[in-house]
Amino acid sequence: MEIPRETLIRMLELMLKIRHFENRVKELFAAGEMPGFVHLYLGQEAIAAGVCATLNQDDYITSTHRGHGHIIAKGADMKYMMAELYGKATGYNKGKGGSQHIAWPGLGILGANGIVSGGIPIATGAAMSARLRKSGQVAVAFFGDGAANEGAFHESLNIAAAFCLPVVYVCENNLYGVGTRQSCVRKIENIADRAAGYGMPGVVVDGNDVLAVYEAAYEAVTRARSGEGPTLIECKTYRWRTHFEGEPDTYRPPEEVEAWMRREPIAPYRRHLIEQGIISASEAEALEQGVIAQVDEAVAFARNSPFPAPESALEDLWA
Repeated sequence: MEIPRETLIRMLELMLKIRHFENRVKELFAAGEMPGFVHLYLGQEAIAAGVCATLNQDDYITSTHRGHGHIIAKGADMKYMMAELYGKATGYNKGKGGSQHIAWPGLGILGANGIVSGGIPIATGAAMSARLRKSGQVAVAFFGDGAANEGAFHESLNIAAAFCLPVVYVCENNLYGVGTRQSCVRKIENIADRAAGYGMPGVVVDGNDVLAVYEAAYEAVTRARSGEGPTLIECKTYRWRTHFEGEPDTYRPPEEVEAWMRREPIAPYRRHLIEQGIISASEAEALEQGVIAQVDEAVAFARNSPFPAPESALEDLWA
């Protein structure tokens, strides 16, 4: 398929933003500058970039505990994201959501979610809303392989298929649910095979190939927007880091980690764009340096922002 030049370059920029943002978060968290826990998206950048490049600003996404990449790819400002991770009042959720719960409905970001599979029914409900309002919007649910074994996954896919909802389910299969290898808890090789049981297409793609991800997502989003219903896309990938920062990596063979890191998604894609004349080497370097400067600005903004006032502790709460 013919992908516009600006989209091709935009996907490179998005992957670079995710990579440099996450690398900086890794360093800052290790230095003790951030509260709570962080679950990094390093190694999976092509999925968020490829899928979100097919979406409109008012389309919806739901995310996971490993959600920084999705939120950046949907268009969030890294300054307000970094401030949220620092627990500062200038963050997207006034410092009260933190890493696992960043949300910004103005960009269709209905929230990262600390509950495994928690975002899947939310995206399904958003798709139902879009269908009833005839708004033309599409919802995308990002989730991991572990979430595909939860009841919320199966119930949501059944509802989406039954009502022909405009939703795309994107499973990021990085082989491990926390420290459990997926082959130990699932008989089938491909999670996408489960789509057949609900009467929707199931697609398996190389999650480290941003062009393959984009093409699969474009077809699924177009199908959803035209009223043809949901699709399940399984992206085969690997997280470079452990489940959360600070966890000992005792359950993954070192040679497996090294092999997957050699398959990282950004450098091959950059070479491809240069070889195809889409961007020059100097332009790519300038793009990356610009991204690094933006991350530096985000860190400075977060460090210089105030913490929420104690009297604001009970504001913005609903029960």
